[in-house]
Amino acid sequence: MTERIGVLIAEDQDLVRASLRELLESDPSIVVTGEARDGREAVAAADRVRPGVVLMDIRMPGMDGLTATELICKRHPATRVLILTTFDLDEYVYRALRLGASGFLLKNAAPAETLRAVHVVHAGNAMLAPEVTRRLIADVSARVDRRQPDLARFDVLTDRERDVVAAILRGMSNEEIAAELFLSRATVKTYLSRLFLKLGVRDRTQLVILGYECGLVEHLRQPDSFPIPRTGRRRR
Repeated sequence: MTERIGVLIAEDQDLVRASLRELLESDPSIVVTGEARDGREAVAAADRVRPGVVLMDIRMPGMDGLTATELICKRHPATRVLILTTFDLDEYVYRALRLGASGFLLKNAAPAETLRAVHVVHAGNAMLAPEVTRRLIADVSARVDRRQPDLARFDVLTDRERDVVAAILRGMSNEEIAAELFLSRATVKTYLSRLFLKLGVRDRTQLVILGYECGLVEHLRQPDSFPIPRTGRRRR
């Protein structure tokens, strides 16, 4: 039997929290391992039960969901945080993902979509509602000085790792990367683990954000921009 996904629910409204528990428990591959009514309780519960996924509300009394997300992601790198909120403001999306969240869904998402999101982030992938993704890309792109992309951040990577980064930033899945670069899926995962560590990012979501912040995404859209060039500068 496949081990079930342990989920911690952090939500200050009792009715919403109960509804989420009922929804999650309808999936036999998920088990609710804890509940929290605010950020402090969420951090304490995560320390205690080490959940695979945390469903995290952003606006809660006391410690908010963003602060709790940052603490949980730092203390428990294997735990994935899925932000679930009615507030779809741009600053929340950007900050939550920068702090380590792996996904962002609105509370009016369909039940099937919420369950799928738990499985997606638990598998190490990103989960963003389409409307959130569009605003995130626009928001991060606006922060970038497109005239001077900072590609030196990627000089720590090998040529093959740079190929994998370029493929990810073009939106390719692991399977597509494996086929494109003539690699096994296991080898692609190994490359991902290594380049995440070298670049100091948690997952694909943070890698994409880094790609936008450094201007690499815009650079790769230009003709003859592949592979990613080395800048010759060393980062200290």
